[in-house]
Amino acid sequence: MNFPWHLYLMAGMYVFAGIMHFIKPKAYLRIMPNYLPKHKALVFWSGVAEIVLGIGLCFTQTKDWAIYGIIAMLLIFLLVHFYMMKGEKESAGIPKWILLLRIPLQFGLMYWAYWYLQF
Repeated sequence: MNFPWHLYLMAGMYVFAGIMHFIKPKAYLRIMPNYLPKHKALVFWSGVAEIVLGIGLCFTQTKDWAIYGIIAMLLIFLLVHFYMMKGEKESAGIPKWILLLRIPLQFGLMYWAYWYLQF
């Protein structure tokens, strides 16, 4: 477990984000696309996934699997980002320019995770 400090920063970021699903579930429920079923379950399980994958980054045996899981999760989360750009209600009051910036940010986060496969 001799990884660079910034891998642990990433791990902490995902664990924190996952915990927020349980502390502020309404914030996540507000942005769930209408076409997805069982919003409460999806918010719950996406929070669990973020926590588990964040912790998985910290161990040699699970790091690579966690990275692939994070990349897949971020790809799936793009559904929410595109849905939020649909209109005023869906945006949850977030300005459109911020929503647009989130798209390349998602790909940046995917690349950041992918980069750790070399360690």
